[in-house]
Amino acid sequence: MKELSVNHLLGIKYINKNDIDLIFETADQFKEVINRPIKKVPSLRDITIANIFFENSTRTKLSFELAQKRLSADVISFSAAQSSVKKGETLIDTVNNILSMKVDMVVMRHEKPGAAHFLSRNVNASIVNAGDGAHEHPTQGLLDSYTIREKLGGVEGKKVVIVGDILHSRVALSNIFALQMQGAEVKVCGPNTLIPKYIESLGVKVEPNLRKALEWADVANMLRVQNERLDVNYFPSTREYAQQYGVDKALLDSLDKEIVIMHPGPINRGVEITSDVADSQQSVILDQVENGVAVRMAVIYLLASKIKQ
Repeated sequence: MKELSVNHLLGIKYINKNDIDLIFETADQFKEVINRPIKKVPSLRDITIANIFFENSTRTKLSFELAQKRLSADVISFSAAQSSVKKGETLIDTVNNILSMKVDMVVMRHEKPGAAHFLSRNVNASIVNAGDGAHEHPTQGLLDSYTIREKLGGVEGKKVVIVGDILHSRVALSNIFALQMQGAEVKVCGPNTLIPKYIESLGVKVEPNLRKALEWADVANMLRVQNERLDVNYFPSTREYAQQYGVDKALLDSLDKEIVIMHPGPINRGVEITSDVADSQQSVILDQVENGVAVRMAVIYLLASKIKQ
């Protein structure tokens, strides 16, 4: 049986193209499972997984929990807001206390970049990074690529523009690594203040004009402005941002081709995209949500297979 080259999923840049191919092949099988009348397999009946979220999350947390339950794993969910972390307990102590309950795998979201790496070096469990600060969100990067592959028949040679708050987005970085690894071309578009200075060193071009970016692209991945991470004003107003970098149906219809619209959520309707774009035939936003469960099932299953050995 093929297996992953890693024992943890800490970021896209730590895996390789063969790993991505294996995850997608496995996700194809699990996508069939979740579309059956009985949406469950007994694959991980002997595996216990802890979901530890130090940041608020709705879609990612629910998606991971559903993926784990579809695989018949035992699941513990932990929210830092109701925990001893508030009393000053360290990250390692918190996780080791959970692991002492015989947990095999930890899915963690943390506000600090590198938290998942730190954990992987200091605890005896398989770690899945569900987002660490503005660093990476590997399963989102994978599910976005998987959705492009499903919609367009492949990723290689496709042109993808990522639009919005690139500076604070862990989704952008994971998407860039995953897309380039599979042979896609990537551009970014957004206000200069929200484009990282290092972006061109990753082989990514900057296109400041939204219309030009969309005319070039096969796929536009629209990111929200992460207001919770903004410590200063990076642009004059939300209204001005929407006018310059928001996509509405009139703009889409004025292009000479049909492009795919993606969004990792949550959507600020009327800011990065309007409702008629989000709900249009060109949008694959709900496909991303469905594919997220299948891709996370694949990641968890493949990592758990290494634990069993």
